Amino acid sequence: MRKVLVLAIASLAACAFCAPIAAAQQAPAASKPSASKLSPSKPSLDQLLQAASKARDENRDEEAIRLYRRAVAEEPESEEGLWFLGTLLYEKEQYAEARDVLRQFLTLRPDAGPGWAFLGLSELQTRDYSRALDHLQRAMAVGMGDRKELIQLVFKDVVVLLTRFERYDDSLNMLLKMLDGAAQQPDLIEPAGLGGLRLPLLPAEIPPDRRELVDLAGRAVLALQTQQYDEAKSEFKRLVTAYPNEPGVHFLYGAFLLQLQPNEAVPELERELEISPTHVLARIRLAEALIAQRDYDRALALAQQAIQLEPKRASAHMMAGEALLAKGQSDEGIKELEIARAGDPAVSRTHWDLVRAYKAAGRKEDADREKKEIEKLYHSNSSSGPSAGGDIPRDQGAP
Repeated sequence: MRKVLVLAIASLAACAFCAPIAAAQQAPAASKPSASKLSPSKPSLDQLLQAASKARDENRDEEAIRLYRRAVAEEPESEEGLWFLGTLLYEKEQYAEARDVLRQFLTLRPDAGPGWAFLGLSELQTRDYSRALDHLQRAMAVGMGDRKELIQLVFKDVVVLLTRFERYDDSLNMLLKMLDGAAQQPDLIEPAGLGGLRLPLLPAEIPPDRRELVDLAGRAVLALQTQQYDEAKSEFKRLVTAYPNEPGVHFLYGAFLLQLQPNEAVPELERELEISPTHVLARIRLAEALIAQRDYDRALALAQQAIQLEPKRASAHMMAGEALLAKGQSDEGIKELEIARAGDPAVSRTHWDLVRAYKAAGRKEDADREKKEIEKLYHSNSSSGPSAGGDIPRDQGAP
């Protein structure tokens, strides 16, 4: 199915950025020469491209590849020849050669988003994961038009690679953008489970004895991200019952409960710390729950432990700042919040905390500046939705 999709996308993409060449080839199909009618001495580039196009249209892929190779040998800067040769090689699972051809194509057309997409997809198959992630993200930045299938494929593989590089929060945030309130998509279950459990694996690398774990976690995460809360709670309960001693499971369930039943989240997060003593986010989310319960001393201790384990984690400094402010230690609290703001300026909750803290300290100009930053964040749509086993949602904290 994926191979059929690849060829369909490649053909559609070519219409956009090979248009000048294609426009010169609008003769009726009957006028296109077959390979057998090509001059045995030296056919022209146009003849080669037309014959290759005819072979491709008739699903004679091997002949099309041979003819596109000849076209590219005749004219190394043939955009049409390079594009279709690269995508056909990808479809035939000749990924290393597809990668090299697409790199050559992109030296001519660096503005071709689909080209960066197929280059990244090829590099993913050759296990050049760092370059694959860079080039897939470049495809997203350049744009892929209205090719929904290609966009979905690229987004999914970026989610997978972000998890592989232990960028779990970025992975889950992108997953949320993909779903956008839609129904669950089966091909996202494993990526969601890996991201939620914070396992730095590709779906193909999941050990057989952990596939059920990842599947259960993925279904729960997707239900939460699409705000199907009853289904999410049911899936999380199944997960906890089946894997009560597995690292990450109680954290996932606790993070879910924080949004709906905060008091029930505390024992789940405490159990996670028994299983995973160095779990930074479990400390941070537990500190968040304890602040809501006015247990400021314990919340501060947890936040400070999280800072020791991961000094650059902005949310740990935010929780420390909130606990210190609640304890009446305003100067120390403001310092922690300012560290949190510097570490992640896109978190509106930190800015709201500082607005209140600056006002209480009589620092009106500073408070007004934070309000302006909040306005910028809202206009840039930087807030996030439900948090599925990640850090504190960025849009929390507004009065």
